[in-house]
Amino acid sequence: MRYRLLGRTGLRVSELFLGAMTFRAVTPETREVLDVYADAGGNVVDTASMYGPSEEVVGELLTGRRDRFVLATKYTATRDRADPNAAGNHRKNLVASLERSLRRLRTGYVDLLWVHVWDRHTPVEETMRALDDLVAAGKVLYVGVSDAPAWVVSRANTLAEWRGWTPFAGLQVPYSLLSRDVERELLPMAQAYGMSVAAWGTLERGVLSGRYNDPGAPASRVSPGSLGERERTMARVTAEVAAGLGVPAAQVALAWALRRGTHPIVGVSRAAQLAENLGACGLELPEEAVRRLESAVEFRLGFPRDFVEAADRSPDVYGDAADRLDGR
Repeated sequence: MRYRLLGRTGLRVSELFLGAMTFRAVTPETREVLDVYADAGGNVVDTASMYGPSEEVVGELLTGRRDRFVLATKYTATRDRADPNAAGNHRKNLVASLERSLRRLRTGYVDLLWVHVWDRHTPVEETMRALDDLVAAGKVLYVGVSDAPAWVVSRANTLAEWRGWTPFAGLQVPYSLLSRDVERELLPMAQAYGMSVAAWGTLERGVLSGRYNDPGAPASRVSPGSLGERERTMARVTAEVAAGLGVPAAQVALAWALRRGTHPIVGVSRAAQLAENLGACGLELPEEAVRRLESAVEFRLGFPRDFVEAADRSPDVYGDAADRLDGR
């Protein structure tokens, strides 16, 4: 397992993050999953306030070795459906949600606190200032944002820069060979701000692992009959590329996301499944394999990216040296 810096900070985070959303109880299996991940060099455990008993399970699993891990959780989701102030990204819910998470996780601080989803009703200034206060208090070390538009994240980090607040160091988004929408705005924005990108859904609920390639495959997180031609095509091509490399299909899908500079969040229920996924680290995809994977199903960046990239190469816009300029 290799490491990267979290955003523009000095915090070292492993290539693959361990997603704890499926952790429902402390069992020999969940203990083995964490042990296998740690033994491979993994150090980021990602959970959330709304993932059922996950925080309590993670808290117990990390007892005695909490400082060894980069512990990440999220807030936004409701703590009490009858209370309108028990949800959202405002200061009141942030403070109450974090205090509950700290009790569940059996710790005095979290390394990385994610804003779970954009709350359109709370000014981003309030969220960023409230997060900065918790960083100053030592209850949160770094902050990130999940599932928000690029313009919101950009505005938040610009405000943080101007006012000396803690900026978002990480961005969490859905990203896979089947779901590449974030390449239009969010990934370029993250690159411009030096943010780390955590990718969820990289295996598309098992579709890209090849689990449902057989028409008679049993339903699990997905019903095979619900898959369309696009999903089946991508799963088939991923499996064919994997067969040519002599590795499982899941490793190819994860290695592609790693190659794009993201940190895939791996959520598993069995240690053997995790051990297989860990094989993606260090898997080099040949350029021909990458081209085949990325052309298997249609994806267009769309406006404005297609238009701007075409303009970059246009002598009518930038003159005769347009195609000889080495830019960012």
